[in-house]
Amino acid sequence: MRTFLGKVGELILKGSNIHDFEKLLVSNTRAYLKGSKAQIKLFGGRLYIDCEDEEADRVQFALDHLLGITGWAEARVCEKNIEAIKDAVMEEAKLCVANGATSFKIEAKRGDKSFPLDSYGICREAAAPVFDSNMMKVDVHNPDCVITVEVRERVFVYGLSKKGRRGLPVGCSGKGLLLLSGGLDSPVAGYRMMRRGMKVECAYFHSYPYTSEQAQAKVEKLAEILAGYGLVTHLNIIPFTDVQMRIKERAPQAFTTLMLRVCMMKCANMISERIGADCLITGESLGQVASQTIQNLTVTESFAEKPLLRPLIGVDKEEIIATAVEIGTYETSILPYEDCCVLFSPRHPILHAEVESAKEIYNSLEVDELIKEAFEKREIKKFEA
Repeated sequence: MRTFLGKVGELILKGSNIHDFEKLLVSNTRAYLKGSKAQIKLFGGRLYIDCEDEEADRVQFALDHLLGITGWAEARVCEKNIEAIKDAVMEEAKLCVANGATSFKIEAKRGDKSFPLDSYGICREAAAPVFDSNMMKVDVHNPDCVITVEVRERVFVYGLSKKGRRGLPVGCSGKGLLLLSGGLDSPVAGYRMMRRGMKVECAYFHSYPYTSEQAQAKVEKLAEILAGYGLVTHLNIIPFTDVQMRIKERAPQAFTTLMLRVCMMKCANMISERIGADCLITGESLGQVASQTIQNLTVTESFAEKPLLRPLIGVDKEEIIATAVEIGTYETSILPYEDCCVLFSPRHPILHAEVESAKEIYNSLEVDELIKEAFEKREIKKFEA
């Protein structure tokens, strides 16, 4: 039997309704381990998972993707006496040394107050064998590794911990519809909203043959990666070729990209209504491209019928890339298959459009029926963790 421990983060601040968040976190963990015999418990700010060896990889995947924990580790479980604790700490120290550590400290948490030593006493006694063996030096300020001893209903000892996915459990903050392109930004935006507890569904606008089947496959892969964090997502693939050709034929050239964004908003309104989404989500960042000046963002938002959330609005490209690398979308996002926004970009796009003039141009396109047809012809694909 192997034991894994996750540290609950922001949930502990939720006051009287904390139990609702905790139940959801456990439920999401069970969803990752559907069909598994693993035992899952949450108490005292810790998520405990006991599993057999053959299920350890699934548990580690779950903890690496589960939103709502600050960190996790595989823990040694030992008898509730100081000699057993010292032996377990020594074994963890050996692992730390094998991973390059030359200094350590002990942290102890005594949840069971009947244990004869207090936290300081546990630290002192548990550190002594490691120190005496000259295996590592003690450094209480900046150690290479921290070995933690938690004395609860059982004793848990762990040293090699991993960073968790901070935030709230997916499902506690409603549902949003993400406009998912094949670029770097929108997957990161979707992930950020998942971290705030939002279920995320996706919409992708495809303009075949101007955008290739590889471009669609790329977006499907991104939706699959996002499902690893959100447990499940549906990708709405909307055939937008006719809409885009109408824009190209009738809109002033400088307005083609902005009108495309407007038409996407109109279609997203229909999808969000159908799936019961509470808001729309985009990967827009202020000033990043011509369609994302404050004036053009105002135009786009004026066509949205539900709140339009832009979690990357004040984030620069380097930060976006860093998050894309962290969540595993970067390598897919940089594949050289362009989306419809790029292919029909004008050489000199409008930078400071006005809402009223944009609405006049949109009305002149007479494109509502084409958008409705695209909505009705959409294909829906489901992705699960």
